[in-house]
Amino acid sequence: MARELFVGVMSGTSLDGVDAVAADFAVPGKACETLGAAHIAFPSLLRDELLALQQPGNNELARAGAAANMLAELYADAIARTLAAAKLSPDDVAAAGVHGQTLRHRPDRGFTVQLNNPARVAEKSGMRVVADFRSRDVAAGGQGAPLVPAFHAALFARRDRHRVIVNIGGIANITDLPPDGSVHGFDTGPGNVLSDLWCARNRGATFDAQGAWAAEGKPNARLLDVLLADPFFSAPPPKSTHRDKFNLQWLEERLAAAHIDDEAENIQATLVALTARTIADAIRAYAAGAEQVLACGGGANNLTLMKYLGRELEPRELGTTADEGVPVEQVEALAFAWLAREAVARRPANLPEVTGAKGRRVLGAIYPK
Repeated sequence: MARELFVGVMSGTSLDGVDAVAADFAVPGKACETLGAAHIAFPSLLRDELLALQQPGNNELARAGAAANMLAELYADAIARTLAAAKLSPDDVAAAGVHGQTLRHRPDRGFTVQLNNPARVAEKSGMRVVADFRSRDVAAGGQGAPLVPAFHAALFARRDRHRVIVNIGGIANITDLPPDGSVHGFDTGPGNVLSDLWCARNRGATFDAQGAWAAEGKPNARLLDVLLADPFFSAPPPKSTHRDKFNLQWLEERLAAAHIDDEAENIQATLVALTARTIADAIRAYAAGAEQVLACGGGANNLTLMKYLGRELEPRELGTTADEGVPVEQVEALAFAWLAREAVARRPANLPEVTGAKGRRVLGAIYPK
């Protein structure tokens, strides 16, 4: 049987690096089969520049262009490492789906910006590249995010069980998969983004490994109430968000307004509690019948977050996509391999019931090899 081989490449809001996966979408009885994977951490110089480019600054166009070229080199390297792990050549693979690095996400203003140089990726990798997945949905009046629910449905939906998939990257989102085959989803708010930023400020580390520092603290109930009061959390879907909204300035404004002066580890614990509460609140409000919740993304490795989330979700069963044979770090990259497949086949891949777009659209721009 002929294979359908695609590569997916993702660098997310957490800015930890590039994940790439090679997959076959023509395996009998399976939505896909992972053949090889690679992760490349961001060099500190590139990570710092990407963080800086999240805000207006001097000489942005030139700096963004240089950063895009650096990203393209990393993307091409990640593709090469993934193909080597899978024992494949570029000619074996139909295309690579390369999401790019989101710098601005303002669907309310009709735009979303993912930093990338897909032409350079195509040139360096020797492969057809699909990029710019979000802008067509935004042009059709949608949020442009989240785009992964359709893939979550293909991979994890069951006719005998009501599931929710929770992707906890920098931003968290849920995909509701009831047994009737319908699919719903939206961004719930910050995933790791605030706790990563607070950890970097106070500990000099880019993230709180396994939530160990947060485990030393105790959530501040008053601060949690202040944070939860943000209108985003109570707004109905469709909705999406990014660092444009949830960042250190957002946190500092609320700390100052509430006159919160607490130990740094207690604030870290509160930020983890915020992520757990807002995910659970979203599930209670919009996926109340769910029996099982499967987490993926880097946040699924945060033991403190998973502990808090488990408490919030009781009596629902909480696990991870690894329980289903899909490593938590690979789900989003696999999703963009799947989205590349849909783009090459000219099949619509957005879900208007998720993004709010006017209709189904083919997503992605194709750069020939």
